[in-house]
This record gives sequence, C-alpha cells and structure tokens, in this order.
Amino acid sequence: MPLFMDVHHTVPEGVDAAAVAGAHTADLRVQEKYNTRYINYWLDLQAGKIFCLVEAPDAETAHSVHREAHGLVADEIYAVEQG
Repeated sequence: MPLFMDVHHTVPEGVDAAAVAGAHTADLRVQEKYNTRYINYWLDLQAGKIFCLVEAPDAETAHSVHREAHGLVADEIYAVEQG
C-alpha cells in the first residue's frame, strides 16, 4: 500500500502535545473504515507543524480520515518511500 507523509503547517492556537495525541487516537478509531493505517506522527511546536505518516490507498483517502476523525486536514501530503 502507498505510504504518505502529510504536513500541517499551522498548529491551532492552544494545541499541545496531548491534543495532538488525542487527534492521532481519533485517526486510529476511524482508519479501518478507510482502509488506511496511521503509523506515527511528529509535532514541532516551535515551528508550528505536525507531520503524519500513513499508509493509504491514495492521498484523498488519507485526508478523509483526518476530516472525519477531527476535521484538521493536512496542508500538504507527499508520497514517500521508507529507506
């Protein structure tokens, strides 16, 4: 299955590590419905960015999980290969 890295360029005001962990947990609850697997995420509060690694049939399907789980759709998404 294709692998994607998405980038959220702006961490919403008041969001902290616990809130991002909660959003990831919400993704995990929804992912099976979309045949995706959210593998990991990274938060850089200083830069104001969140990164998510996901296996999904395509980029739009990965966005659909975020949209349903918590409404925070990524600004960019890249097809990647693990090295």
